[in-house]
Amino acid sequence: MKHYSVLKKEVIEGLNINPDGIYVDGTLGYGGHSEEILKRLRRGFLFAFDQDEEAIHFGQKRLSKVSDNFKIIYSNFSYLKEKLELENTKQVDGIILDLGLSSPQIDNEKRGFTFMKDAPLDMRMDKQNKLTAKTIVNTYCLSDLTKIFYQYGEERFSSSIAKNIVKYRENKNIETTKELVKIIKTSVPVKYFIEKHPERKIFQAIRIEVNKELEVLEKVLNDAILLLKPKGRICVISFHSLEDRIVKQIFKKNSEINKLVKGLPEIPDEYLPLVKLINKKPIIATLGELQENSRSKSAKLRIIERI
Repeated sequence: MKHYSVLKKEVIEGLNINPDGIYVDGTLGYGGHSEEILKRLRRGFLFAFDQDEEAIHFGQKRLSKVSDNFKIIYSNFSYLKEKLELENTKQVDGIILDLGLSSPQIDNEKRGFTFMKDAPLDMRMDKQNKLTAKTIVNTYCLSDLTKIFYQYGEERFSSSIAKNIVKYRENKNIETTKELVKIIKTSVPVKYFIEKHPERKIFQAIRIEVNKELEVLEKVLNDAILLLKPKGRICVISFHSLEDRIVKQIFKKNSEINKLVKGLPEIPDEYLPLVKLINKKPIIATLGELQENSRSKSAKLRIIERI
């Protein structure tokens, strides 16, 4: 199964791995980052999270070839803190979160993530999740669809696309990705459709809503910072502006002195920064990586270290 791990070299360098440390891959995927972490551990241990059964099955086989110093946890990374507590682990040396879809997920048309192939409208990361893309496009009201498309897709024609979806489903349910793309195409000017690909933004918006991705991201970042040991690091790879904005804001907030006490001669410990920024500007893919994997184009890596 082919999968390219984005910014792998930069992530491994950024984690500054301690061979005896405890590490967490919050997004196992098909195991590229986890494999590289595991190779560098001696007495250390790796916990890898995923909610995709296919990825877990593949990752288990891949990592077993490297060592036994790992455990895969079937869970959304929003439960990182709770699941690690069950493993008697309250502090870790490093955490990696790769927020992108894996290539096999995108390319598997049955999952309904891509608008380039005709497939059932699904888009669930976790197949046990009851909410699907089909449910959203067929049951959400006009105002909710418009809001999702505008907030999560940043699409300027959100209103007209939502109106046409509601109008279409009066006669029949929208069943497939191809049907949805056709509706989007008739809702925007022809030139705009060809040049701007609004279907990409709408599919992104629906996927975020199905999997509650932004809410989950905020929770896991705040929990992850508190899980870090001193000098422990977090590496986060985001793939669109909404994710990157959340990562940037949370990292910035936790790396600055609280405004309430800034300027005081003595600042209480509870108001001091929790982390420092390792890179102020996001790390992006090299030209060499882009030539190997065009999906790295939108990737941004931000790294922090616990003080």
